[in-house]
Amino acid sequence: MPIYEYVCPSCDTKFELLRPFSRAGEDASCPKCKSAAKRVLSVFACFAKDSEGVSTSLGSSSSCGTCSAASCFGCGSSPN
Repeated sequence: MPIYEYVCPSCDTKFELLRPFSRAGEDASCPKCKSAAKRVLSVFACFAKDSEGVSTSLGSSSSCGTCSAASCFGCGSSPN
């Protein structure tokens, strides 16, 4: 099952849910205030190592390429 990311427009809580694909388009209940939260676009990072072992971010000009947070919500940044 895929993991989907959501944000609550009422309290700005960001959270993830493991849901079947058949429920991907449904709103989710915010765990904090129980309002209807909307699904947001998930982003991911892709890295490659050169022959000297130096990691480089691929496919993005975002400064998040060197972030060590588990997701962009973890560091409070908004990806490009």
